[in-house]
Parts: sequence; structure tokens; C-alpha cells
Amino acid sequence: MSTSLYDIPLKAIDGAPTSLRDHAGDVLLIVNVASKCGLTPQYAGLEKLHETYGERGFAVLGFPANDFAGQEPGSDAEIKEFCTLTYGVRFPLYSKIAVTGADKHPLYAQLIAAQPQTEDRAGMETALRGYKIEPTSAPEVLWNFEKFLVDRNGQVIRRFAPDTLPDAGKLVEAIEAALAK
Repeated sequence: MSTSLYDIPLKAIDGAPTSLRDHAGDVLLIVNVASKCGLTPQYAGLEKLHETYGERGFAVLGFPANDFAGQEPGSDAEIKEFCTLTYGVRFPLYSKIAVTGADKHPLYAQLIAAQPQTEDRAGMETALRGYKIEPTSAPEVLWNFEKFLVDRNGQVIRRFAPDTLPDAGKLVEAIEAALAK
């Protein structure tokens, strides 16, 4: 039997040991984030989702990763400062991890295993190729800001492409449906 998502050891952005156990019973949107990406403005929308649905048992959780074109080069302290000052981020941020490749963090290994298909992946793959970037092979995380939706029981129920905006109808509808259960 695999380890629950809630039991995988993590570090908060300040370095303190933690896990997702504090979020057991909540609907979660787990996102690999980066500060120097064309998708970085999604921080604002992610914070808005966190604020809008937080009182209903929802949380956005940000996992900085430097796996894609070196777009998250900063230290944890620099990342936290950037997110707070630039986008007013108050949702939980965690210490920088790898989300793809041989050094992939166990959390992401489990997320990917639970939901190997990314919705609308092809459009983002095409966009990356337009920038002369060869996309990762499925089921790997495609790029910064890929989103995993986790239900109140800790089950990964949906996986959205990086270019799915936080206010996209299908994402908002999925969050609301998960909150209604």
C-alpha cells in the first residue's frame, strides 16, 4: 500500500519540517510554481482562488521548482519574498523541490502516479515547441504551474495543464464540485 499524500515528509518555505497532514479533509490545488516564467502572473489568480474558497475547506499549495529552463533560481527566502511582495501570496509555500526527472520529490512521484494524464496537455506542448523547447514526455510534469486537484480524502481527482488559468471555468467548476462533496 502506498503512503498517503498526507504522510510524505515536506519542508515549509521557512525550512520547518511539515507534511500535508494539516490539510487533511481539505480540497487542495497543488501547483509547481516558478518566479521567472511567462506563467508567473498566475500567482495572482491562485491567491484569489485561495481567498475565495479558503473558508470552505480549500487551499492552494505552492511548490517552487527549478526544473524548467532555470525559471526558479532563487533561494527559499528569495522566493517567499518575491511571492509576498509581488503577488501578495498568502497560500502555503513549500521549500523548492524537483517535480520531474530522477530527483523527483516523492510527493510528485505519487501525484503523477495517481493522475498520469494532464488535461489539455497538447496545447501547452505545442506552445513550448514554438519556443524551441522540447516538452517532457508524459506522464511527467510538463512545465511550471501544472495543477493537481486533490479531494477531501487525499485522492488526486484532476490534473490541469500549466496554461490552464486559475480562473478557467473547468478548473473553478472542478474545485466547486470537489468542495460540494
